[in-house]
Amino acid sequence: MVGLTLRNLLARKVRLLMSGLAVVIGVAFLAGVLVFSNGLSTTFDSIIYGSTPDGVVRAQDTDEFSGGMSGQSDAVLTPDVVAELAELPEVERADGDIYGAGLNLLASDGTLVGGTGAPTLSFNYHDAPNMDGEQILFLDAGRWPTANDEIVLDEGAAEAGGYELGDEVELLAPFGDVNRTARLVGTAEFNGGGTAGATLLIFSTAGAQELFFDGEDVFNRVSLTAAEGVTQQELADAAQAVLPDGFEAATGDQVADESQDAIGSFLGIIQTFLTVFAIIAVIVGGFIIVNTFTILVAQRSRELALLRALGASRGQVSRSVLIEAFVLAVVASTIAIGLGLLLARGLAALLSVVGLDVSGSALDLTADAAITSYAVGIGVTMAAAWLPARRAGRVAPVAAMRADAAPAIGGLRRRVIVGSVLLAMGAVLAGYGVARKETLWLGIGAVIWILTVAVLSSVIGKPLLLACRSLFAGLFGTTGRLAGENALRDPRRTGATASALMIGLALVSTIGVLAASLNKSVDDLVDEQFTSDLLVQSTTFLPFSTEIGDEISQIDGVGVMSRQQFTTAKIGDDTAYLTGVDDQFDDVYQLEMIDGTQEMTGDQTVVSEDFADRYDVGLGDKVELRFQGGVALTPTIVGVSAGSEVVGAVTVPLDQLGDAGVVRQDTALSILLAPGADADRVYDEIDEAAKAVPIVAVYDKEEFAESIRGQVNQLLYMIYGLLALAIVIAVIGIVNTLGLSVIERTREVGLLRAVGMSRSRLRRMITLESVTIAVLGAALGMALGVVIGVLLQRALADDLTSLAVPLGQLAVFLVIAVVVGVLAAVIPAHRAARLNVLSAIATE
Repeated sequence: MVGLTLRNLLARKVRLLMSGLAVVIGVAFLAGVLVFSNGLSTTFDSIIYGSTPDGVVRAQDTDEFSGGMSGQSDAVLTPDVVAELAELPEVERADGDIYGAGLNLLASDGTLVGGTGAPTLSFNYHDAPNMDGEQILFLDAGRWPTANDEIVLDEGAAEAGGYELGDEVELLAPFGDVNRTARLVGTAEFNGGGTAGATLLIFSTAGAQELFFDGEDVFNRVSLTAAEGVTQQELADAAQAVLPDGFEAATGDQVADESQDAIGSFLGIIQTFLTVFAIIAVIVGGFIIVNTFTILVAQRSRELALLRALGASRGQVSRSVLIEAFVLAVVASTIAIGLGLLLARGLAALLSVVGLDVSGSALDLTADAAITSYAVGIGVTMAAAWLPARRAGRVAPVAAMRADAAPAIGGLRRRVIVGSVLLAMGAVLAGYGVARKETLWLGIGAVIWILTVAVLSSVIGKPLLLACRSLFAGLFGTTGRLAGENALRDPRRTGATASALMIGLALVSTIGVLAASLNKSVDDLVDEQFTSDLLVQSTTFLPFSTEIGDEISQIDGVGVMSRQQFTTAKIGDDTAYLTGVDDQFDDVYQLEMIDGTQEMTGDQTVVSEDFADRYDVGLGDKVELRFQGGVALTPTIVGVSAGSEVVGAVTVPLDQLGDAGVVRQDTALSILLAPGADADRVYDEIDEAAKAVPIVAVYDKEEFAESIRGQVNQLLYMIYGLLALAIVIAVIGIVNTLGLSVIERTREVGLLRAVGMSRSRLRRMITLESVTIAVLGAALGMALGVVIGVLLQRALADDLTSLAVPLGQLAVFLVIAVVVGVLAAVIPAHRAARLNVLSAIATE
């Protein structure tokens, strides 16, 4: 029986290829995601552990990998402290570090290098080893910096900037003189290979001190190397005993773990994001496998009946179909894993564009990735083939004597009843999620809806199939009517084929509604809260030098200019976002106050309503805010606001940040024009002043909203690109179904040709049938997607304050579905038109 099954399988190579494509694409994407995710983790792990020493002395309440959001702190250590640490018996060596925040690299053409993804890391060079006793940095070319005006870049940054050894490198300083230069003397990378997209700016110790501490001989960290036989904890304990207040000694493992936690949350989002799309691709492929095997079983009913007549049991017949599915799954999954390796490199190349660079050597197929890919590929295929295999076993032996033998197909009554119950269950879960504003329950309900509608598509979509038949009959006459009849002949098959496309377009439509709602919410929010005439801020959302604001404030026509500085502080174990504002803030912005006032003096603060609820505080209460170096502020709450995008969760007077040791910088400049000022002239002069610093941009209200919409649309296009995989798989499903349908209707096609149907009309009939299937999938998918999108917007109404349905996009999706139908029919229609009329008529 096994031999016969394998021979039958090999005799249908084209069917095997078409059936396997759905599995190949879905599993290939899954394998690629697994390989890429592992490579991503491996790359960062190598950098983290390869760049961390045995111990680190740092300011208290320092966040590893804060990306510069906490700003530059004035908490410093003197060379005497470093020398005292080096003299400890537990310490083999102590090296003073300068880690600077906010420095940026400009390319030779004046554009910004990096800054849009991975951070720019600025520090001084020394040859202290990591916790494994190896070098932290490796020199690729040139030499290490020794003079104050020398710099070493990573190779990627040098290439992106158009710099070669000996060139003068342009830098943007975060404070003081904005424009700086340094001579490029070498290129380097982290131990472990690469930089994961980060830009490395490496200086001599004196050069880094000149940049970040005005030449003062101080450090803000110390790297500790343990003496022989000393553990990391013993090293940290010994160092802690001699440290001044405001500093702590941490073990290398502790620092590495903190770095992993900080990066892990970011990597987890990327990995989850990609895994979701891999699962979608696999599920869509599963629908196509079900449909394919259902058709194959129907076409082989006489063959299966003959096997039953010759003594094969129901179990043997069913197992023969499952064996075919198993072989198909193994072959397809093997091919998919190979393609997955290529796809992982494609994903790495795609994300490198946005500044996330994954080491190519880390993109290897692991045993876990291979096992998972095989398990999913085989499991989904076998599960999808189980129902057709079960039907195959029910073919009666007497059916072998009939030419029109086919496995019995039950009615739809039970399917409709069960489906209706599931739809109602999904509605209850979705309603609960909207009422409680918990998207998890809404998501579960949406998944139930999508899968149930996919199963019931033959029932729900019948009116649409009838409408398509009438429309095509009116437009194309008999050819159109035959196409409609073919789609209606087996609504189960038509619905199952359309389901793959339906799932893809349901997700696309849902994302479209959310994106349109987000853009409209942004427009409404900007219109409500953007009360300044102009806004000047960094495109990387990091602080910049106050010199820019000083220059802009002198421009004729600038009436009121308010400066804001964003930073972070610790509240207990949590990190909160703070905004420092000046005295002019109240002249530009009016926060929506729930209680109290937004006017602050001295050690007072205004907090958001969410912050007040989370920490159970209110008017008159004090809040302890801890900054780097152990400095704390305890301002009194004088106001609770409704929350605003203009400020963070906590707002304090700007001079309070200076008292907390945060180096003075600006994050945003909000400008009101003077009465009677020429708005265009003032804008142009401010824009000209900002051009000297490429990271700073000038926005009016519409430009600011457009910049945010641009970021939303970038993410939207990436999601659409990934969802296109599901659409591609759906196209393969339509091609496969139509191709098998042509084989199934070979005699019928021959008769149509015999009675006078031309090849062109036959191709048109197949094409219209394909378009019908595509339109059915698109209509069901878009309708369901819009419903889910609207409900998601209501559940997220606190953030997505406005609802928008992108009718234009939905119309484009429908056109795309028609195009998909036309393209999917090309091969089956061509094959049908090429059939020999006499041979086709003689086919049994």
